[in-house]
Amino acid sequence: DKTVWQATRDDVETFHRVRRRGESGSRISAASWNRSVAAMDKLYEWGVGEGLLSSSPFSHRDIWRRSRARGSGQIAVRNGAFERRAKRSDIRFVTLEDFRRFRDVGLRGLTPDGAERPGTRDRNGLRNALFAEMLVITGLRLEEASFLLASEVDALPAFGSSIRQTWFNLPAGLTKGERGRAILVPDGLIQRLRTYIRVERAHAVAKFKARQGWSLMERPIFVRRPVAGLASLVLADGRTVPLEVFSPDERGRLVICDPDNAPAEPAVLWLTEVGQPVRPNSWEMAFARACRRCQTNGFPIDISPHQLRHTFAVHMLAMLIQRQLEGTSSAISAGPAEGYRRLLGDPLQQVQRLLGHASLETTSLYLDHIATRADTVDTAVAELLALLPSGGRL
Repeated sequence: DKTVWQATRDDVETFHRVRRRGESGSRISAASWNRSVAAMDKLYEWGVGEGLLSSSPFSHRDIWRRSRARGSGQIAVRNGAFERRAKRSDIRFVTLEDFRRFRDVGLRGLTPDGAERPGTRDRNGLRNALFAEMLVITGLRLEEASFLLASEVDALPAFGSSIRQTWFNLPAGLTKGERGRAILVPDGLIQRLRTYIRVERAHAVAKFKARQGWSLMERPIFVRRPVAGLASLVLADGRTVPLEVFSPDERGRLVICDPDNAPAEPAVLWLTEVGQPVRPNSWEMAFARACRRCQTNGFPIDISPHQLRHTFAVHMLAMLIQRQLEGTSSAISAGPAEGYRRLLGDPLQQVQRLLGHASLETTSLYLDHIATRADTVDTAVAELLALLPSGGRL
């Protein structure tokens, strides 16, 4: 019976208990909790400034934050509700064998031996499996992948060969911190995405148009049909807006209009059966449902969308390390673990760029632990080469 403005510190503690220590269906990670706290902290800071409440339910303390320059730093204010960042040992990545089971049994609803299961096929199984493949192949964040536009996929070149890859520039507004970055997309993935657009997505668009789905969207943004490759969108009123300024939320509200200005379809790539944009929380629920299906079939699999980003990072780093090892055998003369440590620098920087981390320290947080486990790197290389023998096809 409380409003958000009546929350107390006791409420913050209760909320933390539920979200971080509650049942698995409602429990979130430490990173997700910290992001939520950061957003709520800003809300309460605004509320205090506007006179909506006298004080924030959060407690704060000053901390000394060391800068990169030796001997320098600054005082920063830290919210007491923040959890300490995850330990390296807490970072989990998925073996590709488990990913295949998760994709086929969990998302697609197949039997453990790969056969169709009569009467229990997931209607969105192929779409969900393709989304999961995109995460593990590209390292996209959940929000980034959720709000890609169909026109951005159409703009990617088609080489007709599974060994070719292309760079895909993510607009600043879509990425965390609005830094923008480029990711590598294999041609095989592009082809499967285009097949989804032509078939499954086209059926969803037809239902969206027949049911006037735009009327169910909150504050839709009407735009003219995008021209593939252009870095801007033209609004229905004729104004041109750079694509990089649209936030993920705004991308989810984009509705493409026909030449007569009649609403036709959402601009985002991933759509529900009736043509509405698939939100990030819907993907999380689909993953949770797939995990339960795997567990019912005897596979103790628990995979989240963000774990697939970790999986991409670990396997990409492993491949880059292997390439360096092929030409630098002397680097491991001091022992495999030490050799991997020496070789991590440049591969880590490459993975950092692909993931869009502002700091190499962030990348090292969940990748550096493999440097002390040569067997992990060797296994990852063997798995990835077995799964992707032609350069990127799952």
